[in-house]
Amino acid sequence: MSLVLVEADDRLIRALYDEHGAALQAYALGMTNGDLGRAQDAVQEVLVRAWRHPEALDPGRGSIRGWLLRTLRNVLIDEWRARSVRPETITDTLPDLGISDGVDMALQSWLVAEAVDRLSEAHRDVIRECFFNGRSVAEAAERLGVPAGTVKSRTHYALRALRVELVEMGVAP
Repeated sequence: MSLVLVEADDRLIRALYDEHGAALQAYALGMTNGDLGRAQDAVQEVLVRAWRHPEALDPGRGSIRGWLLRTLRNVLIDEWRARSVRPETITDTLPDLGISDGVDMALQSWLVAEAVDRLSEAHRDVIRECFFNGRSVAEAAERLGVPAGTVKSRTHYALRALRVELVEMGVAP
């Protein structure tokens, strides 16, 4: 391909973008629910298709903007169809292979134990009695020497405090 043709192609794409880019971008943003990355990718794909098929840009065949917007719509529909058949999965966790070596459970237990240790003594006591030792409210109240209502309220506030501790440790969202 000669340098003259490359420069002509470059000017064509720049002129198309200068004249129609804002309309294409706005239309793509509307169709992608405001996903700027997907919208920009779709507009870029339309410009590539225009570069590959310059005959479609002949004003004698109809509106250039109409062709660009119709092509953009088709690009986004094709993308949507492809994603619905094979949805994109983004994850930061490894797939469960059915193999358990106990490391995750040990790490989780260690983190929860550390968070519980950061609680006040009264909160630690109700958490240990009710959750770790599996005692009922009445049994925990008897063992701790406080009314059942106190155990209930301390448990409520202890769980809230525990969640705060876990968030501060970066464990819980």
